[in-house]
Amino acid sequence: MDYRYYASDSDKVLILLHGSGWHSQQFFPLAKYISEQGLAQVVTPDLRGHGVSPSRRGDIDYIGQFEDDLADLIVQLQQDAELKGLQSSTIIMGGHSSGGGLAIRFAGGAYGDLADAYLLLAPFIYHNAPTTRPNAGGWAKPYTARIIGLSMLNSIGIHGLDHLNCIEFNMPEAVRNGTETLAYSFRLNSSFAPRNYRKDISAISQPLLLLAGSADETMFADKYQALISSLLPNNNKAEVKLLPGLSHMAIVVSPDVRPDIKQWLRAL
Repeated sequence: MDYRYYASDSDKVLILLHGSGWHSQQFFPLAKYISEQGLAQVVTPDLRGHGVSPSRRGDIDYIGQFEDDLADLIVQLQQDAELKGLQSSTIIMGGHSSGGGLAIRFAGGAYGDLADAYLLLAPFIYHNAPTTRPNAGGWAKPYTARIIGLSMLNSIGIHGLDHLNCIEFNMPEAVRNGTETLAYSFRLNSSFAPRNYRKDISAISQPLLLLAGSADETMFADKYQALISSLLPNNNKAEVKLLPGLSHMAIVVSPDVRPDIKQWLRAL
């Protein structure tokens, strides 16, 4: 798995997972800031099926492969630290939009304890979660009938058609440059979202910071607090903050998001 690495003197390592359709370059301003401030080393992977030249754009080998890839990445990062004579790093799993959904899936899976904290930026929690606008505000075009059919086949152990595309993205022509990924197979799309978002979120016992903007076009940002509070009633290290005026992408690229992330990372 290709990734961009932003060096820092910090022993914290923040892994940031990009959203649907794009790749790790979306984090460049934020990752550069975090590393230069000495808050954390930052690793921004191009998830399998994404990036400049993936082997199969928009597809992976099996449902759950993203989690296996991320676990391998964490092991590699810890081994690299040991080779440098450093103590094991504090691993923070973060993500934006669908990348935030993947971070939630990771938290609820077999590898969730590999992360010491979670940072979620306007996460896509699930298509029917109370925080998600219909079709993500027009960004996504799901093939609903196909998704239902393939889900039924999966429920009886049939995966032979999981390679079929099941969703397209309405990325504006003006921002396309040939490295975007405009459609996902069923197995890739399934791997991006939590299995059961209530169970996966409830599994988070580590520190959690969720940031969203009040002007988010794809999510009902004002509903994150109630959802997280209901699912993590005993996690006093879980924080949700709504930042005024920020859109879905601004929660990544705007300087206004940086003070909250800075304060949180320093306190870990």
